[in-house]
Amino acid sequence: MSESKALNTNSFAAITRLSFAVVDFLVSSSVARWAPIPLRLMVGYGFAEHGFAKLLRGADNFTGLLHALGLPLPHLLAWLTIITEIAGGICIGIGALVPLVSIPMAIVLLVAIFTVHLPYGFSSIKLQAITPEGAHFGQPGYETDLLYLACILALVLGGSGPFAVDNWLYRRIDAARHATRSAAPHMGS
Repeated sequence: MSESKALNTNSFAAITRLSFAVVDFLVSSSVARWAPIPLRLMVGYGFAEHGFAKLLRGADNFTGLLHALGLPLPHLLAWLTIITEIAGGICIGIGALVPLVSIPMAIVLLVAIFTVHLPYGFSSIKLQAITPEGAHFGQPGYETDLLYLACILALVLGGSGPFAVDNWLYRRIDAARHATRSAAPHMGS
């Protein structure tokens, strides 16, 4: 084998060993437990930002959009959506009541997929033209909604991670259960 080929083989082997070492480190429980934090922050901020945007533009504007889509009770649905996005976003961001708030958040996403985004296909980014004024994009598809759903599902199934209010709540609930069991009279034989 030539010297350069042997050097390339050794370099490849070293890079492969290093890659596996990095992956092993990242999937170790001590590092992987931090994975929910960026999910919480992104989903929480994204939802809250969309809710505040609807609120700042005026709930009546969003009500008009829901009415144009043919949804029943558009005024009620507009306010439920705004409240779900703001309160749900804040709760997800701090890791509070994640399994509970995920339900209305998933409903909002599913309604958005089936009433707005589905006709535009999967991709959320559809570059149509680049002009001197900048890039122009088409209507977004349902890709981003599916990403939000996947992140919410990961948080529900995998937990909210460190620094989550849910962790504090679960500890309080467990302590109360333990105290109740300890205080209950034991039935003798």
